[in-house]
This record gives sequence, C-alpha cells and structure tokens, in this order.
Amino acid sequence: MQVLLANEYGFCFGVERAVEMVEEAVGEGAKVRALGPLIHNEQEMQRLAHEGVTTINLPSEIDPSETAVIRAHGVTPEVQRELEAKAKNVVDATCPFVTRVQKLAARAADKDRHVIVVGSPEHPEMIGVKGYAPEHAFIIKDESEVASLPRLRNPLVVSQTTIKAKTFFDTAEAIKSKTDDEVEIINTICSATRDRQDAARALATMVDAFYVIGGRHSSNSVKLLAVCKESCEKSFLIETEEEIDADDLIGVEKVGVTAGASTPNWLIDKVVKRLEDIGRSFELILKP
Repeated sequence: MQVLLANEYGFCFGVERAVEMVEEAVGEGAKVRALGPLIHNEQEMQRLAHEGVTTINLPSEIDPSETAVIRAHGVTPEVQRELEAKAKNVVDATCPFVTRVQKLAARAADKDRHVIVVGSPEHPEMIGVKGYAPEHAFIIKDESEVASLPRLRNPLVVSQTTIKAKTFFDTAEAIKSKTDDEVEIINTICSATRDRQDAARALATMVDAFYVIGGRHSSNSVKLLAVCKESCEKSFLIETEEEIDADDLIGVEKVGVTAGASTPNWLIDKVVKRLEDIGRSFELILKP
C-alpha cells in the first residue's frame, strides 16, 4: 500500500507565525495567555500548554502582569483595546491574510458601503471582521442566503480566508442581484488554503482512500475533506493516528494524506507512520 502526501499540506504561514510568536514570548519568560485557542488544533494546543501557554475566554481574565495573545483568527477592535488596557503586553498573532480582510471591511464602512463577507458567522475570524464594520457588514454562508440581504449600497464582497473558492465566487455572482451599483469582488481566500485544496483535489483522483488530518472545528480542514470527497468517496477527517481504522484500508493500493493549515508536522509524521505500518501488516498477511 502506497502512502502519498499531497504537494501542499500542514502549517500555513499565518499559523506558523502565530506559534513562533507565542514560543518567543514564552522564551522571554512571560506568562502567556491566549484569548481563545491560538489555532484550531487541540493536539498542538496541548503541546503549547506543556510549555506554559494557557487559554482565557474573556479579556477580563487577563492579569496585569501577564502577556495576552491575539490568536491567528483575530479579534474585534473593541476586544483588542480591552486587552491592551489590561495586559502587561499584547502579542498580536492575527494572520496577515485575516488582517487584510479586516482592513478592507473597515475602509468600505468608512465610505458608507455595504460589506458582504462569505463565511461562517460563528467562526472567530468572522466575528473579528464584523467588528471592523459593525453597522455595514453582513456575513453569509453561501449563495442560498443572498435572498435574505437588503438592497446593497456599492457593495464590497470578500471572503473568510478558509472557504472553498467555488462557494465564494458563486455567492459573489448572486449578490449582483441585490444592488443597482457596481459590485466590487475581492478574493481574500488565503493562498495556502487554495494551494492545499488544489493539491488535495489533484491527489484525490489518484488514490483509493484519503485522510485529512485536522481538527473537527477547523474550517479549512473540513473544507479539505469536502474537496477530497469530490473525487474519493472513501475520505476521512482524523485528528490523530489513533483514529485510523485498518479495516477501512482493506484492498486499498494507494492512500492519500493531507493536513489542515493548523496541523503540525509532528502529528502528520505520526499518521504517515501508522499508515505505513498498516500497509506492512497487510503485506505480511498476504505473503504465502
């Protein structure tokens, strides 16, 4: 059984940057507390916890002697001000791709334009972006929700950084029916997200089974699974190697592997080793 890795997988620039910033703060001797999970990967958060990084849910929980970390998904301007007023130091680990969406929304709102963000309203990234244009922004999941929008003024359409490209462009096209003005469409899907989806899509046509390694609350990992299932129905989302069921691989000659943007290399290596061990065990059984 061959184990094939997608050409693009694992930590994206924004996540790697956030982890490095936190580790640097820990190395300087600071007591570090992240506002919400730094990234959507429970196993990596557990590793950081062993280094002394703890998580808080509200700015009010930070102590004046502690360093607060704004996670990769970003926060609202109001929350950032609260942290800066209370913590000894604030490390802004917001992904630069997310920062771009925040700035675009704020600039459009300043010009009294409507902003439509295609993404999940409950996602922390979207909550943060909404805070930059609270009276002007609408967050919708896909084109099915366009009908609920009011008539729009000079709308700007942007996206959550981790959604599927087709969802974004189909929704952006549908939004044109909601205005008499020109619609400005800016694709703000992270390039790492696009690259991982494209690589997974290409590999999915070549394998009999596919494993996506990532958190079940990770938007980009869930989207990767959907992309893989388009061409390989036998696709699974797993968080660790322990979730692999060898019975699912009976008769499989090629298995593909990819990982969400919050999945560390050490976890990917464990999954690949487990798959290779299963493949070797099948070979031993089949030997005459």
